[in-house]
Amino acid sequence: MDWNKSLQHVALSDIGMRRANNQDSLSVVLANDWEAWKKRGHFFMVADGMGAHAAGELASKMAVEGVAHLYQKYDELSPPEALQKALQETNAKVHRRGQENADFRNMGTTASALVLLPQGAFVGHIGDSRVYRLRAGKLEQLTFDHSLIWELRAAGQLSSEAELSHSIPKNVITRSLGPNPMVQADIEGPLSVQIDDTFLICSDGLTGRLEDEDLAAILNALPTAEAGQMLIDLANLRGGQDNITVVIAKVTDLEMSTPDVGSDPIKIGSKADKPMHPAVWVAAAVCLLGALVLQLTHNSWSALIVGLGGIVALLLGLISRERGRTPGVSLEHGRRLGKGPYAEVICPPFEKTLQRLANLARDLRNSPAAANMKISWAAFDQHCKEAAEETEARRYVPALHTFGLAARALMQAIRDSQNEAAGASSIEL
Repeated sequence: MDWNKSLQHVALSDIGMRRANNQDSLSVVLANDWEAWKKRGHFFMVADGMGAHAAGELASKMAVEGVAHLYQKYDELSPPEALQKALQETNAKVHRRGQENADFRNMGTTASALVLLPQGAFVGHIGDSRVYRLRAGKLEQLTFDHSLIWELRAAGQLSSEAELSHSIPKNVITRSLGPNPMVQADIEGPLSVQIDDTFLICSDGLTGRLEDEDLAAILNALPTAEAGQMLIDLANLRGGQDNITVVIAKVTDLEMSTPDVGSDPIKIGSKADKPMHPAVWVAAAVCLLGALVLQLTHNSWSALIVGLGGIVALLLGLISRERGRTPGVSLEHGRRLGKGPYAEVICPPFEKTLQRLANLARDLRNSPAAANMKISWAAFDQHCKEAAEETEARRYVPALHTFGLAARALMQAIRDSQNEAAGASSIEL
């Protein structure tokens, strides 16, 4: 089914400027038809692997493939329960694979998945990759970072302003998929979905280089594909110290938004009727058949007693099956899983964002390393000049677009230079 009318999306992953391989992985699985959309929705996921050699790359690949497959497989479960089980089973598989080979020992990965359904959005999350939602100029972080610094703040042991927070490494994570045989994933939702809502799933290669205000401004101003590429380029131009992965999904039609009425609420904890145990059917059949034989041999009282035994067996089976039925809890009228959003920023005035981009362009052009780089600066310089003119004329969105072209031109020149001469590096600011 063609979802272009109701959903824009882009999925990009970049090796960065300092890594020899890309340990990030991503997955996008759109529903095949309308019935599949109503049952399982659209699935998006980012994983950021950790481990020596190729371990991190393998872990993240296993994560996105395993969770996407198992989420669809467990169709007897509600979407949030299927997502939780898919993450837990995939964790067990990654853990077993790590135990089988010394090179993969303790390999792990973050895992951040987004599911868009008629009832709203659900998020499954482990680690410090993030899921955001941009709505009406406000960017909300829907996931809690499973990192040491976030855990200390949540426990009240560290304020965000404390000097100690600057001495704690931001990349120390407290929960990941793979190193341990069991893991608990955070499940958030259902979160309402409105037309023009933009969701961003990304690895910390992006959030470690760009502030939330940068993300908000770019997502708010640019088309989905253009925004994704600009985020990748800016993260690289600001150092590119890690792999960078970006998945963006924007709702563009009311068909994808959460209706006030009409969709059946999602139930969690519900259990269907248990099938009658075969022994019950056997006992009942034997008793009733025996009663028939006794009746034919004119043993009426014996036939009655044996027949009643068969009926009692059936009643006991029905009672047992009824006890196995659980109605579950409906996620409706504001009832939801999780406590997000965990952070939010208001999209800053475009003038501030453009000023930061102009400063970045100036620093890149005037850096000591720039003079030693054998690249052409002509396209970059021209785009920066045009962006400055557009900013001066208060054409802020075209100016942001033109800065994106400048970033793309410079990154393309750097990549071309790297291909021509091995060992070329990013610009040091």
